[in-house]
Amino acid sequence: MKNILSIVPRWFPALFLMAVVFAFSSQPGDNLPDFLNWDYVVKKSGHAIGYGLLALTYFHWLKYNKKYYWLAWLMAVLYAATDELHQSFVPERSASIFDALIFDNFGALVALLLYFYRYDLPRAR
Repeated sequence: MKNILSIVPRWFPALFLMAVVFAFSSQPGDNLPDFLNWDYVVKKSGHAIGYGLLALTYFHWLKYNKKYYWLAWLMAVLYAATDELHQSFVPERSASIFDALIFDNFGALVALLLYFYRYDLPRAR
């Protein structure tokens, strides 16, 4: 039981961000803000930033173990895919595999690469 309780604090950031993503994607399409000419850029940047942060929280859960960069990335992309499926059931929203495979994947990869270049690469030299 003690081991299970020690995992909970490490999971909290990921669970929190997963809930935030779920809440945003639960909004009906007509409730979403319109950023006029910048709408596409703002929303797709939000995808990349959100899933980049989610990948980092998964990596935190994995105790920043260098062997598991790939797992943090995979978990973020899989959550993105399930979130797109979830959006297909929300009024005036649709699932976009393009969002998951391009923007969410890109955000997760870039965040993990930035972490690697900032923290793990200098230690390896």
